[in-house]
Amino acid sequence: MTEIRLNSLHAWILASRPKTLSGAAIPVIIGSALAYSDQKFTWLPAIICLLFAFLMQIAANFMNDLSDFSKGSDTEERIGPKRACAQGWISPKAMKTGIIITIIISCLTGCSLLFYGGPELILIGIVCVIFALLYTTLSYHGWGDILVLTFFGFVPVGGTYYVLSNGYSVDVAVASLICGLLIDTLLVLNNYRDRFTDYKDGKRTIIVRFGENFGKYFYLFLGLFATLLCLWFINERYWFASFLPFIYIIPHFLTWKKMVTINKGKELNIILGKTSRNIIIMGLLFSAGIILG
Repeated sequence: MTEIRLNSLHAWILASRPKTLSGAAIPVIIGSALAYSDQKFTWLPAIICLLFAFLMQIAANFMNDLSDFSKGSDTEERIGPKRACAQGWISPKAMKTGIIITIIISCLTGCSLLFYGGPELILIGIVCVIFALLYTTLSYHGWGDILVLTFFGFVPVGGTYYVLSNGYSVDVAVASLICGLLIDTLLVLNNYRDRFTDYKDGKRTIIVRFGENFGKYFYLFLGLFATLLCLWFINERYWFASFLPFIYIIPHFLTWKKMVTINKGKELNIILGKTSRNIIIMGLLFSAGIILG
């Protein structure tokens, strides 16, 4: 493996955890597809929403990296991807500076959306910053799944749609729930993989609270339930949006089966990439279905 220099560009790219950024992109794509179906889509604010989502996700990843390092959670027993601070790729001081700069840039980016959505977006932006700063702390106490449903479902999908259309609807709320459930599979897998070290570190994730078998089937349930919720759009005669996402069940089930077979250890890191891929597949299928009608 190539040596990674301290505070190098390569180190910062790794610290941003590119594989997790599908969780930032898919909600914006779904919100944009909903706006497009209502003939209210415009490119520039959609791109700004996507950039803002990426920056907030990266800020949360940096904060998680620093928090785990500060709490001593990145021990040699850890089987997930190592954090940049613990690996010596980025100094804690540089990481703190990186968090501040990323949040400032994201706030400046978000401010440009005020021209499209109005001053009420300021409150949403403040809440997003608080989420980025407190996500790791709250997830330690079992709130991670609720936060994912909120900040990777209702806030970005609904926020993107609102910026583009200055409105909201029940369909947008259902699409937000679908998106949140879908992206939560990534968190559940992460917590399933880390269940032993999380227990030792005192992290009360939902998998630690309810056990291995719960986590195993919760992962499967989330993907299936998200897919079944797509049938809601039959009411609006969005036939493609209702049935195209069912293709996702195949890779989701196969990934779950492989996860169950591996069960524990570093090999589960392979499932992270597959889960991220599946989220992209489902998100694009659902968005395409909305656009096609």
